[in-house]
Amino acid sequence: MGPGRVRVVLLGLGLLFLTLVGRALYLQVVQQDFLQNQGDARFRRSLVLEANRGVITDRNGEPLAISTPVQSIWASPDDMVPVPPDKLRKLAGLLEMPASDIAGKLADKKREFVFLKRQISPEVAAYVMALGIPGIAKQQEYRRYYPAGDVMAHVLGFTGVDGRGQEGLELAREKMLAGKNGSRVVLKDRRGHIIEDLAAIERPRDGQTLVLAIDQRIQYLAFRELKNAVEVNKAKAGGVVVLDGKTGEVLALANYPSYNPNNRRILEPEMRRNRAVVDLFEPGSTMKPFPVSMAIEAGKVTPDTWMDTQPYMIGPATVRDSHPKPAMTVTEVIQKSSNVGSSKMALMFAPEQMWTFYDQVGFGRSTHSGFPGEASGRLRNWKGWRPIEQATMSFGYGVSVSLIQLAHAYTIFTHDGELLPVSFSRLAAPMPSKRVVSAKTAKKMREMMMTVTQEGGTGMRAQVLGYHVAGKSGTARKLVNGSYAADKHIGLFVGFAPATDPRLIVAVMIDEPTGGSYYGGTVAGPAFSAITAGSLRIMGVKPDAPSNNTLIPVDQIPEIREDA
Repeated sequence: MGPGRVRVVLLGLGLLFLTLVGRALYLQVVQQDFLQNQGDARFRRSLVLEANRGVITDRNGEPLAISTPVQSIWASPDDMVPVPPDKLRKLAGLLEMPASDIAGKLADKKREFVFLKRQISPEVAAYVMALGIPGIAKQQEYRRYYPAGDVMAHVLGFTGVDGRGQEGLELAREKMLAGKNGSRVVLKDRRGHIIEDLAAIERPRDGQTLVLAIDQRIQYLAFRELKNAVEVNKAKAGGVVVLDGKTGEVLALANYPSYNPNNRRILEPEMRRNRAVVDLFEPGSTMKPFPVSMAIEAGKVTPDTWMDTQPYMIGPATVRDSHPKPAMTVTEVIQKSSNVGSSKMALMFAPEQMWTFYDQVGFGRSTHSGFPGEASGRLRNWKGWRPIEQATMSFGYGVSVSLIQLAHAYTIFTHDGELLPVSFSRLAAPMPSKRVVSAKTAKKMREMMMTVTQEGGTGMRAQVLGYHVAGKSGTARKLVNGSYAADKHIGLFVGFAPATDPRLIVAVMIDEPTGGSYYGGTVAGPAFSAITAGSLRIMGVKPDAPSNNTLIPVDQIPEIREDA
């Protein structure tokens, strides 16, 4: 080879070398970020390490909501090669999905991540992985399980498939229960297998345990008796609230109908309604203790003061009683549920004074329990009140409340005149309370309200063997299209026991009973009695009445009518 050819070859090799060096510099410097991103997109993956949601327990540590480990199957379509038909059929069978749906998800090569099926059992996930399909992987998640099912449904609510609270305390305490997910950055090969970790693993931080004030035993009892009352009275629905009369803790809250949060395939909106917290109603005669206690506190009457209880006119309207008597003592006004007597005591006050008292016991505003969707009730500004409206508000018309509000207001009678805050969480000590009436007035009210469950009272069916029981029945017509319906009622009984040293407040509401009677003492009183009796035994509360006392047989108790 001549010198000229050698120089040409060397020049060619030099140019080739310079080209390679230039290309290398171009790729390493100019195209570095692009190539790095392309490599990461194909082989680098950031995996979520899901935090375990916090457990919810009752006050005694019994689990009410727990998270069980499950597996979710996911795929990376851009990493996958066509799946053989036989394996696709097997995969579809294991996931209980049409093969066409799976094929459609895997065909979208623009997606780097897609869930095929979430929250399946670890056993099924193991069979899926045994198929050895490149690009398909499993990921551990947690599914919420509620051991009490429909009994606790309205208190706890439920979580969605992503593990976030959707309703109830699951939603209200989301931040506390959720914890914080961790992460793991890994390098995978083209078959989807993890080769190495590219960064330190960030461990998940599990959610905190939520200890409720609820006593699961009392909750079961309340739900059972409420369900029985709704079915026996052929009612539309019902609700019950049980409060600790000394702390304001919610020991039980139940609604019927209910639903199973573990299986929500059939879930009607009416089944999800937490009626005890979100539904408003006019409370009828269960309001009468409040104007009476206001009048006693102001020194305008005593329990033995005689009241003229004959029907009387306020403008064109007549105020009357279902079982009229020409005169009653203030105690009898409570016992016999006199609209005339309670309205006359209410009219002893200026509208602003009565509004202030109702506001102090919590009507017209939320209890601040922290429960999502809690209704605040309705208490109109006193400046717009007419005398007839002020009169009817004394026996529960013209003011709207929720069942938990009504139970909350009765804490002034169980806690010596002080209004207790309501709490769904277990308390180490009672929260600060607010005085509404004196301890002396509260004691007098307890003594008067005891006569309601004694012979001649409207709530004799609410008696409890071995205990003095105090309370008030109520029957209210429902407002339908702007007028009160003659055939739609709410029956109520709210009371506490033992009356001499109250431990429990129980409020029962039966919505639209159609089983032959609709009076609160008849339809709600028996459920109150059963719930109170069982709860006192569960709590080990010492009887305050002779253990050999006898109750009036139910079939011998006359039904006493009340129109409010």
